[in-house]
Amino acid sequence: MENQFQLFKRRRFSAMFFTQFLGAFNDNIFKQALILVLTYTAATQLGVEVSILNNLAAMLFILPYFLFSALAGQIADKFEKSKLTRFIKLLEIVIMVVAAVGFVFEWYALLFVALFLMGTHSTFFGPIKYAYLPQAMKENELVGANGLFQMGTSLAILLGMIIAGVLTQLPQSLYWISVTVLVVALLGYMAARFIPIMPAMQPNLVINWNIVTTSMSAVRYLYSMPFLFFVILGNSWFWFYGATFLTQTPEFSKVILHGNESVVIFLLTLFSVGVSIGSLLCKTFTKNQVSLRLLPFGIAGLSIFAIDLYFSLSGLNIGVNTNINTETLLGVGELFDVAGSWRVFADLFFLGFSGGLYIVPLYASMQAYAPRSHRARIVGANNIFNAIFMVTSAIFAIVVLNTLGLTLPQLFLVTGVLNIAFGLFLYIKLNKHIKQAVIQTHDEELSRQD
Repeated sequence: MENQFQLFKRRRFSAMFFTQFLGAFNDNIFKQALILVLTYTAATQLGVEVSILNNLAAMLFILPYFLFSALAGQIADKFEKSKLTRFIKLLEIVIMVVAAVGFVFEWYALLFVALFLMGTHSTFFGPIKYAYLPQAMKENELVGANGLFQMGTSLAILLGMIIAGVLTQLPQSLYWISVTVLVVALLGYMAARFIPIMPAMQPNLVINWNIVTTSMSAVRYLYSMPFLFFVILGNSWFWFYGATFLTQTPEFSKVILHGNESVVIFLLTLFSVGVSIGSLLCKTFTKNQVSLRLLPFGIAGLSIFAIDLYFSLSGLNIGVNTNINTETLLGVGELFDVAGSWRVFADLFFLGFSGGLYIVPLYASMQAYAPRSHRARIVGANNIFNAIFMVTSAIFAIVVLNTLGLTLPQLFLVTGVLNIAFGLFLYIKLNKHIKQAVIQTHDEELSRQD
């Protein structure tokens, strides 16, 4: 069996991989740098609560997914993908010029505009990259390609956050941030120039520019295909789950672990590396087949290690009966000496690992069973649900932590228990409808050959 890393030798894979990697990398450099600037500089200058500015930033980035995902899916189905990608990457350069001006002159309103535009850029690129893979890859390459894409996305997010943190500590940091996001945008455009031509799947499609009716139509079409509908619910649940955990990482690093900023990065690294390894191993575990056989293991792991994280965090007594002074925040090395910390680290790693086993089969199934003519629109509908579930995760965390008054470890426990219920529901529904999806895909293939 060919190693999946051999795909990097093929331009049809590597060009799109590096284009999407650099796009996710730039998204996260810009978002994280902006959040740090808002937290440490803008809030004081503007006299506004930090939480208000950061929540506004999060909302502005997610909002385009609600508004434009269905429209983006239509455009990706109608036009040739390599040319469309290059156009979108050119727009990224323009957006980063706007962002650079905002950073250099500290025009925060302009930075919020750039953030909304970057969210819009990501919204339009998403259906292209995920509809591209099943078109460019052979059937026995699809799982491996998805594993590499998921690995790349996880690492791009992590590296973007780390680089943003480093840049904001430099002298003249706003200039460094501006130069970096522009350079990465240019590299993304250069990578996009190597993407081979991928013919439009439905060139005669008449685009509906009404974003409300288009979104409703995309969701209705998705609902008419039960298997894909539940696959996308499963995808979106992963975004809910991941957002619930990762959003709380800085707080439980500081409040429970008494860790400094390096601990936050270390914990995010553990989770991201776990996702990457789990994603890469999907090809081996499934013997290169599009299959849901790993899904129960992913579901089980996401619950087991979330529940164990509750017990491992609850069992930590940093500063109690120890020689550790909790008045100063601890570094990673000092935490290694704390009894029970290794268990916390292992839980986070295996949460990520289980997430990789969970999400790659679902993405591969979405691509394999989506009708060719509507593949990008299916991805657009997926993005709408992802955005809804991410916003819901924020509301869920607020209700659990603030309204119900539960602790962070209890939030993780509740999420792990909910995952058991949702996972069982999802697996039953997918098994119920998969035969129909296989038959529909087979019939579509026969009609295409005729």
